[in-house]
Amino acid sequence: MADPSTYRPKPGEIPVDPGVYRFRDKDGRVIYVGKAKSLRSRLSSYFQDISALHPRTRTMVLTGASVEWTVVRNEVEALQLEYSWIKEYDPRFNVKYRDDKSYPYLAVTMGEEFPRAQVMRGAKRKGTRYFGPYAHAWAIRETLDQLLRVFPVRTCSSGVFKRAGQVGRPCLLGYIDKCSAPCVGRVTPEEHREIAADFCEFMAGNTSRFVKRLEREMRAASAELDFETAARRRDDLQALEKALERSAVVLGDATDADVFGIDDDELEAAVQVFHVRGGRVRGQRGWVVDKQSEGDLGLAEVVERLLLQVYGGESPEGVPREVLVPVLPPDADAMQEWLAGLRRARVELRVPQRGDKRTLMETVQRNATQALARHKVARAGDLTARSQALQDLQEALSLDQAPLRIECFDVSHVQGTNVVASMVVFEDGLPRKGEYRRFIVRGTPQPDGSVRLDDTAAMDEVLTRRFRRYLDERDDAGDIELDDASDNETDAVADVTVVEQGPSGASGPIDETTGKPKRFAYPPQLVVVDGGKPQVDAASRALDALGIDDVAVVGLAKRLEEVWLPDDDFPVILPRTSDGLYLLQRVRDEAHRFAITFHRQRRSKAMTRSALDGIPGLGEVRRKALLREFGSVKRLRAADVEQIAAVKGIGPTLAATLHAHLREDDGAAPAVNLTTGEVLDDDSDHENEETTG
Repeated sequence: MADPSTYRPKPGEIPVDPGVYRFRDKDGRVIYVGKAKSLRSRLSSYFQDISALHPRTRTMVLTGASVEWTVVRNEVEALQLEYSWIKEYDPRFNVKYRDDKSYPYLAVTMGEEFPRAQVMRGAKRKGTRYFGPYAHAWAIRETLDQLLRVFPVRTCSSGVFKRAGQVGRPCLLGYIDKCSAPCVGRVTPEEHREIAADFCEFMAGNTSRFVKRLEREMRAASAELDFETAARRRDDLQALEKALERSAVVLGDATDADVFGIDDDELEAAVQVFHVRGGRVRGQRGWVVDKQSEGDLGLAEVVERLLLQVYGGESPEGVPREVLVPVLPPDADAMQEWLAGLRRARVELRVPQRGDKRTLMETVQRNATQALARHKVARAGDLTARSQALQDLQEALSLDQAPLRIECFDVSHVQGTNVVASMVVFEDGLPRKGEYRRFIVRGTPQPDGSVRLDDTAAMDEVLTRRFRRYLDERDDAGDIELDDASDNETDAVADVTVVEQGPSGASGPIDETTGKPKRFAYPPQLVVVDGGKPQVDAASRALDALGIDDVAVVGLAKRLEEVWLPDDDFPVILPRTSDGLYLLQRVRDEAHRFAITFHRQRRSKAMTRSALDGIPGLGEVRRKALLREFGSVKRLRAADVEQIAAVKGIGPTLAATLHAHLREDDGAAPAVNLTTGEVLDDDSDHENEETTG
């Protein structure tokens, strides 16, 4: 990799104007394209402190060998030039939207002498009007088949069209009146173009004009007793209504808008867009984007890149009057001006706050959430991908066998309070939620009487507890043994030690009460800890202290996505597209989710206190009995010892203790929920206890 200082431009050479810059590698290939309001400020940030850069950005700077820039007049021109260069060079470090161009459109080739309606995919062509995209090509064909009754536009290929003109006989669609047959001169080129223009206008959302026209023609034909024509217009009208039924009305004001929804996690983001024309959903489209493919990509940056890609190649008709997004891009004004320039009319870029448009965005958001879940499940459920992931880990970590059982540990706390840990289990690349475990970390006592509760101490404690249980349960089991004194098969069977074969090939004991393997019966082939070298070293020390040397330990650092091994000064770097790295990330993220959920439960319980908490001998049952009798803590505080002792289950000694405790606490602050700051009124305690009990 190159030293950035060898090609760093002098700050005085870089202009302060807006512009677009390109990083090139040693072979001259463009590896990154970016834009900036001030080129000097942006480019200087790449070379200030390279250790502070995002790992992806740092790799890009180290891979580069030169940087060049182009000054433009304003940010809108910078957006346009950036989009053009990204399309031209396809830089490896710019964000990539997968699944783009896989959605079919209904296209009308208005640039030809005889326009043709057809299903098209791929890049947009000049002179062609596009409608959609649709989820499936068959949806386009069904819609087109319905509309050809009313708009008999040409749908045949150039070869069929020329052949029909040569023989003077139209195709089947011409005979059944689903094509105006311009190939044989039934209509002039101008008349056929007018039919195609009407078809495009109907698809663009101006439907009421054509429906009213057919109704008017149907009534006129009926009044003239021309029932055959009236029947044809009736059938045409039904065809239009059936085509309109395929797209639901979502906005009653005939709005033209594109509504975007985004759901993301730390690694990926799923994008969905509904194309609304004339108040109806005309199409739906979706992508999955790797957020870390371009540094630390935030949601606003995802929106910016998305709009550039969606509208960069659109015709003016493809840009709607409104673009509704979950968050505004960083340069919202420049982006709005750029969109208006593409549409050649005003475009409103905004975040809907209320009403039908907000409701529609929530629907699109739910689609994005489901799309991201399907993407992860599809990738995780792919048997080939799981097998490849296990093989990748075996090779990268130099394991003797593929890690069929992986256990991951994560510690969660807030400044050393309510420290908990989680253990999640993956077997054959899939989660085994029945074997997940949660730990309440007690801490490591120190010679000065304090308790150590940092991450490494917690990791050491959790690993020690987990594998000590494994050793204890392993010692309780043994291989199948036969009594030496046995003379027959019956005696031999009676003395067999019950064992069960685990997923890793190790035998584990059976719980006699449930008939299932005991909690920690099976050891993993691989232990993953959430963290870097300190956490890995702590886990390794815990296993060494227990004499366990057949379990591999690795750590996955969250931001850098580097795999750390014990006693190694440098991490193992797995390819960003590696199935093995994806499996480690999924295991780590699941352990983090499980740990933080347990931590929040513990924290919410610890942050709600009452005047009756902490009184020796007063448990939950007796506390409920007191509140049921007196109604509130306020009335209980006013009672004397004899009244308290009269409650069932409360003896004189406990009554005296309770009375003294409440009198001492008489001037104390009321009970509060420390999470929300809500004051828990004494008179409401009885109600709270009753509802939770």
